[in-house]
Amino acid sequence: MRGIERLVMRGAMVVAGFAAAPAFALCPEPAASAGGPDNAHTRYVESHLLPPVIRKGDTPVTLAERMRQYGVPGISVAVIHDGKLAWARGWGVRDVVSCKAVTPDTVFQSASISKVATAVLALRMVEQGKLGLDANIDDALRSWKLPADPALAPHGVTLRQLLSHTSGLGVHGFIGYMPGVPLPTPEQILGGVPPANTPAVRSVLPAGQTFEYSGGGYVVTQVALADAGGAPFAELERREVLGPLGMTRSAFAMPPSPELVANLAFGHENGSVVAGNYRVQPELAPAGLWTTAADLARLIMDIQASAQGKTGHRLSPAMTRQMLTAVKDNWGMGVAVYPSGPSRFMHDGVNVGYYVFMIAYADKGEGVVVLTNGGDRRIVADVVRAVATDYGWPDIAAPASEEKTLSLAEYAKAAGHFVGGGLDVVLEARPGGLYANAGAPVAERLVTLSARRFRSESLGITVEFTPDFSSFTMIEGSPPMKLVRMEAPASPVKKAT
Repeated sequence: MRGIERLVMRGAMVVAGFAAAPAFALCPEPAASAGGPDNAHTRYVESHLLPPVIRKGDTPVTLAERMRQYGVPGISVAVIHDGKLAWARGWGVRDVVSCKAVTPDTVFQSASISKVATAVLALRMVEQGKLGLDANIDDALRSWKLPADPALAPHGVTLRQLLSHTSGLGVHGFIGYMPGVPLPTPEQILGGVPPANTPAVRSVLPAGQTFEYSGGGYVVTQVALADAGGAPFAELERREVLGPLGMTRSAFAMPPSPELVANLAFGHENGSVVAGNYRVQPELAPAGLWTTAADLARLIMDIQASAQGKTGHRLSPAMTRQMLTAVKDNWGMGVAVYPSGPSRFMHDGVNVGYYVFMIAYADKGEGVVVLTNGGDRRIVADVVRAVATDYGWPDIAAPASEEKTLSLAEYAKAAGHFVGGGLDVVLEARPGGLYANAGAPVAERLVTLSARRFRSESLGITVEFTPDFSSFTMIEGSPPMKLVRMEAPASPVKKAT
């Protein structure tokens, strides 16, 4: 799924969440102690949720209220502070059938955050001399070869391109498989051969020139790592990344092991457990990590420590700096990075029945992980905002603020035609505000947060323009995708009628 299609899908999930009565309301509320230790910070999150835009007189709502409103059965949060795991806690239930409580040890699908662990393994193998970061990936592939494409990839594609989504390869993401059905091998996935349920992974854009999110490229990486490492991908991850970091509740295991199932959060849609409880993702590298919020925090802390120049971590400081440096359009290797302000990195993820999110500073030990097992993803943004407000991290999420009003001339500065990251958006300045049209039947009025910052409420995304309005970047609610102004604006100003 590409660009705006993926964002529209998420918006549809929000609508669906409101359309159904949340079945988890039938579950008794778990005992307060069931979610893990509490403190002043966890109690702040429980009682101080606010959306990004508030009206005068609005007061915070509780996490429990927001979970009921948004149809979120369970949520798990871990916070990094001063370079340490400050706390990890769960709220709600693992599933609406057993009504068992989410605990700090409850395991969720990490969806596309899996790519962060994949990138760490890949770059570690580069440092071990087993792979070339800028060599043709076919040099490492043994069990499968990427079909040559003299027009789009005359020199092949590289590991750096695969990890940064600049390889030009297709297949955005994967929908998974029902438990118990025959699963394709990685080679069948790459070839689009049954029982694979996605097309073949092939070049669709010139290699190295354009950012185009490609989960398919990460399956190529999965095969290359296994071939170069002489062991299955999941075993390499356990040996080189998960085990040394103490991520004892994490595994690239599809389906999950009995040990993980013992405290597993099932996926939910429309307030009910998805058929089969979850989808199996044999596409391990892009989407197959089972984990806890605390375990993901351990991975983040190792990256942070290395980024700050400390040695003895999974990657050297020099390699970590490369990982966190944008290759194209705010994407480093395995993570998205932000173009302005303090150095930060993030990733989010959507698998059937799950929405997950992580964001952290690179130059200091602060960050947050939020995992959910269904419902409306906007609750994640509210939780991140509460944590950021509590700890004083305005770069992670700005505190809630009231809507601003600008003149038509000021709105006209932002109007125009913008393209990037698979998105194509026309912004129109009207007397009532700035309106966005990305192919929908009706343009959406954006909420004005400042002269350069606007928000789409339907998608839960905040964008910020550069001072010269030549581009804007998604700064909250989405990876920081950058959209650039096209030379010929498409009717940017509409006069009042």
